[in-house]
Amino acid sequence: MLDLLGYAAFFGTTALTYAIMCLGLNVQWGQTGLFNVGIAGFAAIGAYTSAILTTPPTQAHLGGFALPIVAGLIGAAAAAGLASLLVGALTLRLRSDYLAITTFGVAVVVQLTCLNVQGVTGGPFGIGFIPRPFGGFADRPGAFAALQFLGMVVLTVALFLALERLAQSPWGRVLRAIREDETAAAALGKNATAYRLQAFALGGAVIGLGGALQAHAIGFIAPDNYLPALTFQIWTMLIIGGSGNNAGAIIGAVLIWGLWSGSGAALTAIFPPELQARAASLQVVAIGIILCAILVLRPRGLFGERTAVSRHVDGLETNPSTALAEQDSAPRAL
Repeated sequence: MLDLLGYAAFFGTTALTYAIMCLGLNVQWGQTGLFNVGIAGFAAIGAYTSAILTTPPTQAHLGGFALPIVAGLIGAAAAAGLASLLVGALTLRLRSDYLAITTFGVAVVVQLTCLNVQGVTGGPFGIGFIPRPFGGFADRPGAFAALQFLGMVVLTVALFLALERLAQSPWGRVLRAIREDETAAAALGKNATAYRLQAFALGGAVIGLGGALQAHAIGFIAPDNYLPALTFQIWTMLIIGGSGNNAGAIIGAVLIWGLWSGSGAALTAIFPPELQARAASLQVVAIGIILCAILVLRPRGLFGERTAVSRHVDGLETNPSTALAEQDSAPRAL
């Protein structure tokens, strides 16, 4: 029973690290319409920055500063935010498809840098001995996992509330205006480029924070953790949960991570060991099928953003009598 609770707590902790990355992507895409497919690169920047700052002294890679975990997390968010700022300053004037290509290229460069610059990142061997929160309880696995999970819940809720407040602020309303009609927002005196750059940097910082938290939850990172599959996962989580809705981003992350973990266990049980490596690709196929189904059945996701227009359209679809009454009461031309 204790083992099951410990696994549930570890599952929840990992899911919430993905949820934080989803929140960062939601700032960029869901609220501003910035098509970032370099999520894995910004998560890697955050993870490696925090790992270098907080690990004990070593000659295997740069760092070994043994700073507190909080300092590592702050450094991770700052490094990923600065990287996003620099990338955004060079690319945000591009159209969405070119922006996607550029951010994907950045992610590939970051992953290859982590793989080859061994003196800084540990190269293919990665970085181990990353301190884990509440490490003093490591000899009590159940309490250790529970405390990690509770800590992640507190951080996720705090970040959710902060981003919700930003979304409801004038700044957040300007972002949505730019997403819907950049020309109209510019006509009202809003500097669309500056606002998009701010949103891109903030989203990148949150993604980097999520990457750092995941590194501390697991205790080890390597370049293979930041392949394009991570970007695919985060995008799927956000789209299925509901783009533009912070709560939907969190719920989508938990659901998709549950499906990903559950399908992995099922494949292990169904296929013999010699076929499991090939069968693992079925996880991506299964998630892709679910994504297609959600897009067909609920284009805005399970908990998509509710706008005045969508509420009006949904009301007409679910209440045809109301639509007929509105048509009857509408003024007619003579």
